[in-house]
Order: sequence, then structure tokens, then C-alpha cells
Amino acid sequence: MSILTNPVVIAVLVMVILCLVKVNVLVAILIAAIVGGTAAGMGLGESMSILIGGMGGNAETALSYILLGALAVAISHTGAADLLVVKIGDVIKDKKKMFVLLIAGIACLSQNLIPVHIAFIPILIPPLLGLMNKLKVDRRAVACALTFGLKAPYVMLPVGFGLIFHGIVASALTDNGVAMIDTEVWKATLIPGIGMIIGLFIAIFITYRNSRDYEDIEIATKARDEIENTGLTKEHWGAIAGALTAFVVQLWLGSLPLGALLGLIVMILFGSFKLSDLDDMISGGIGLMGFIAFVMLVASGFGAVIRETGGVGALVEAAAGMMGGSKVIAAFIMLLIGLLITMGIGTSFGTVPIIATIYVPLGLEIGFSPLAIASLVAVAGALGDAGSPASDSTLGPTSGLNADGQHDHIWNTCVPTFIHFNIPLIIFGIIAAMIL
Repeated sequence: MSILTNPVVIAVLVMVILCLVKVNVLVAILIAAIVGGTAAGMGLGESMSILIGGMGGNAETALSYILLGALAVAISHTGAADLLVVKIGDVIKDKKKMFVLLIAGIACLSQNLIPVHIAFIPILIPPLLGLMNKLKVDRRAVACALTFGLKAPYVMLPVGFGLIFHGIVASALTDNGVAMIDTEVWKATLIPGIGMIIGLFIAIFITYRNSRDYEDIEIATKARDEIENTGLTKEHWGAIAGALTAFVVQLWLGSLPLGALLGLIVMILFGSFKLSDLDDMISGGIGLMGFIAFVMLVASGFGAVIRETGGVGALVEAAAGMMGGSKVIAAFIMLLIGLLITMGIGTSFGTVPIIATIYVPLGLEIGFSPLAIASLVAVAGALGDAGSPASDSTLGPTSGLNADGQHDHIWNTCVPTFIHFNIPLIIFGIIAAMIL
């Protein structure tokens, strides 16, 4: 099986091409999965059955998104998010770049200090769209800031989600014959992470520095005078209690859906909204996050088809024959294969154990050090998380930035984040492999 006829390559290319020509991402993933399965010798019915059977892999994530959407709508209903927007506006004034950097900082906190991942986006970003319009901020810069915050911390730092990711990398290396502890992995990922920081600065200060006009579409916010004159009400306190409940339950029980559900119940008990309004909150949550939830379900099924084809192992083995003993070529090909696999499977955390079984012995044979191998495995796993149409690192930012229908998922989130993060990760991943 050559690389060009590999079902993984075919499926990912079909998905990317369809998305770039503006075929709906859900339809694009379905077609790509069927094409990939057919290329591997599966029938149409078998490919679809495997896809449907694999959709359950993201069931918890999909439910989380629906309930988080409902919680975001409920919090927005109280006006608490509007109050926060006013405070942010007072601090930022007319400093566009400071605003985008602030968003990147908040997103970073969602991965380590307060590990809620994308849960903050539907709550915080839609109310900020009016301020972005006033400042004429290019939302592509904000998309890069959000994706950076969702991805860079777990790549670089062994804290929060990063501790989980680094633990997966260390275990994968150890299981395949290279002793590694999770507290050492950051030494292998720091250089690639610096590449992401550079990519963020290029996006903010060069590529998307100019003003961009958007239509000022109202999104159910209260007037500034009304917000300032009202102060904190019991509805606001209920919103705060609901958000804190969702956060604490997630950390305590490890269940984001349960946290969001209990957050809604707490808000009802505080009187933030009436029980009779719950239908509207759930409907609003489905409207805000329902599409993303379905994309994540189908993406999980797509990953199941990709794994069933057997193309992942064949792809890595075919690439090994092209390296010719050169460390630079080997590093580039290994990272490129990681990019394809992650964009296909849709999870950097799930990609690491798959590629480590081949990458670790291959890296030892070529002469890479343990830290260099750790860097290649970690970066190869993380590549594709940014830029993938089916990744929550891109779907999350789009859910907030497109709340008024003026932000395209592919061209305004996926393409910018692919350029500014995946390309630097490849370049700095190769540098790390050469010097570690």
C-alpha cells in the first residue's frame, strides 16, 4: 500500500478539500469516512455501520456541549455576562491587541488553572462580539488566540490537561522501550510550544493586525446604563453560583455534563430563571452548540472508520522507508504523518498511543535521543488539533465567534489556526528533535 493510495490519506484529503470548497463540515466528514472505508475495501454499508458504531466515543463530549450551551444561554439571560463585558471594555478601552492577548490568557487558564476547556467560550465570547465590532477586531485573530489557549498549555506545561497529555506521552514511550516520566516531557515540548507563541504573535501583530468591519447585530444584551445602575442582583449571584457549581462538579466527579446540569438546577434554585423557562434554555443551548455536538459525534465515527481501515500502521511503515537515515527528513515525515492522523482521528490525546508504537523504535533506530523522541511523539500527536474542521479546538472558538452568523468555521478559524500553529509546530518540532 503506497502513501497515495492509503485510505487515511485519501479520507483526510477528501475531508479537507470538501471543507475548503464550503461543503458543510458534517457532510464532508460523512463523505470522507465512506470514501476512506471504500478505499480500504469496505462496502458502503459496512463503512456507515462502523461510523455509526463509533459515534458513541464522543457521546459525553456532545452531551457536555448541549448542556454547556444551555448553561451559557441561562447565564446570558441573567445579564451577568453583559456586566463582565462592560468591565472588560472599561479595562481595554480602544486597545485591540491587548484585548486579543487577554482572550488568549483567559483561554490558557481554561486548560490549567481552571480546567474547563471550551466551556467558557459560549458564555464569554458572544456577549463580547459587540465590543469586538466597536474595536473593529479581526475575529480571525481572536480565533487564533482562543485556539492557542486551548492547545499551547497542554503541549508545553504539565498542569491541568497538560499533566494528562504529558502522562500519556510518558506512558506511551515507556511502554515501547524508552523510559520517560511525565515531569520530564515539558523539556521535549517547550521548544515546539515557543513556536506556537511566535505563531500567535504573528497572527495578532502582523497577519490580522488591521481593522475589520462587521455588521453590528444585537445579541440580547442590556444597555450599559441599565447594567451599571442595577449592580449585582440575585440573578447575577445565581449565575455565578451556577458557573461555580459546574466547575467544582467537573473537578470533583470528572463529569462536565453533570456539572452543567447541576449548574442549571442551582440557577433555578437561586431564581435566575423560572422552571417554566427551562425549555427555552435547552432549546437555546441546542441552537448554540447542537451543531458542534453532532460534528463531534460524527468525527468520532470517522476516527473509528480510519482505525478500522488499518491505514494508520501502513502509513507509518510506508513513511519509514522514505527517511533514508536522515534525521531531518525523518523528523519532518514523522510530524507530517502525525498531522494527517490527528486530523483524521480528531484527538491529539488519542493519537499519541497509536503512533508511539511505531515512532519509538523508529526513532531509536535513526538515533534520536529519548527527549527528541518524546518531542516528536508529542508534537506529532498534537499536530492537526489546530486547523482540523472536526477538532473542539476549532469548533469551540467558532461556536462563540459565529454567534451572530459572521464567522466562517473553515476560512476564519481552521485555515488561520492551521497556518499559525501547525506550521510553527512542524518547524520547531524538527528543531527540537535536532538539538535535544
